[in-house]
Amino acid sequence: MRQLDRQRQNLHDFLAAAVTPTLIVMVFLGSGHCCPSVCTCNGSVSDCSGLSLTTLTPLLPLLDQGCVTLRLFQNNLSTLAPVDFGNLTSLEALDLSQNQLSSLSSGAFSNLGSLHWLNLSTNLLGANLTTEDFNASEEADRGLKKGVFKGLWWLRGLDLSSNDLPWLPTGLLDGLQRLSWLSLARNRLAILERATFEPLMGLQHLHLIGNPWQCDCKMTGFKHWMEWMIYRDGLVDAMICSLPRKLLGRDIRRVPAEMFTHCVQSANRESASENLSRPPCPPGRLSITDDCVRQRYRPISVRRAHGTQIVAGVVCGTVCIMMVVAATYGCIYASLMARYQRGVKNRGEPLMAQEGPDGDPEEGLEETTPKEACVVYGYRISSF
Repeated sequence: MRQLDRQRQNLHDFLAAAVTPTLIVMVFLGSGHCCPSVCTCNGSVSDCSGLSLTTLTPLLPLLDQGCVTLRLFQNNLSTLAPVDFGNLTSLEALDLSQNQLSSLSSGAFSNLGSLHWLNLSTNLLGANLTTEDFNASEEADRGLKKGVFKGLWWLRGLDLSSNDLPWLPTGLLDGLQRLSWLSLARNRLAILERATFEPLMGLQHLHLIGNPWQCDCKMTGFKHWMEWMIYRDGLVDAMICSLPRKLLGRDIRRVPAEMFTHCVQSANRESASENLSRPPCPPGRLSITDDCVRQRYRPISVRRAHGTQIVAGVVCGTVCIMMVVAATYGCIYASLMARYQRGVKNRGEPLMAQEGPDGDPEEGLEETTPKEACVVYGYRISSF
């Protein structure tokens, strides 16, 4: 009996420290249809917003496994763990906006393989992060991690607006090939990398307004990618430049691409100067940035490709030359034959011999008059 009382006391202490008093009553009393009593449930939609929740551990096990939409906005959630959504495998829409999320670990949503819409707007995912934290962002206990969206193969919409994000981790959007709507509005983003967006082959709507964009050479790659997206009927909202001063207030979408050509030229000059100042690599190694690495092995089929191209080029060239020679010979022969025929015609000689009854050409000519010969052979000849 004492042991049972002790277990109840431990459970009460845990709930008192983790959840609000209203949620404690809900856990003990339970609810019908696998819906917590403090939430509003309508069919497959569960609305648990505005409850000042600091953790989801006691709440989510009480939700129906067939829950399709879960609203958790306007709470006090600061972090999430992959196990939090372990039994919501049918969830398609999740709203976590207006919380206190400052960190999302890798694989935080890995159990939500059916998720189509994820709203993380108005949180603190980029708060207090500076440019000095960029290289250490993966080791830091705050911000977005590279694999946070791992496993969301069916995600179509992602809202990361109003999170004070100063940058996006490299590879953050990898694996989201079906993403068609993305919002990065109202953050602290100054530069975007083209490689971050190249996996988004299905993206149609991109919201970027409200960021201090630095429209210099560092944005050249992303500008080219953005123009390609607009070319295939994608929509990108305003990107107002904050730097440099000559482009202040202008929309980078309307800045001519020719203004960025000097970036490529500068990069080529810098690369050439680095190559001149850098000592050559030993045989069998290639220069990559500041290091010399071993040349990557190429399969036999790749190594023989150049030889195959050379042989094919020689054969094709030879055939073409032979065709030209044959055509030239044919033209010359036709010209000579035409001149010969004209000469025969001008001399009044028949172009073809007439055969006699026994097949003798001379015999037929002896019995044919000049006028008859003209009729027989069909040529107008003045005389023999």
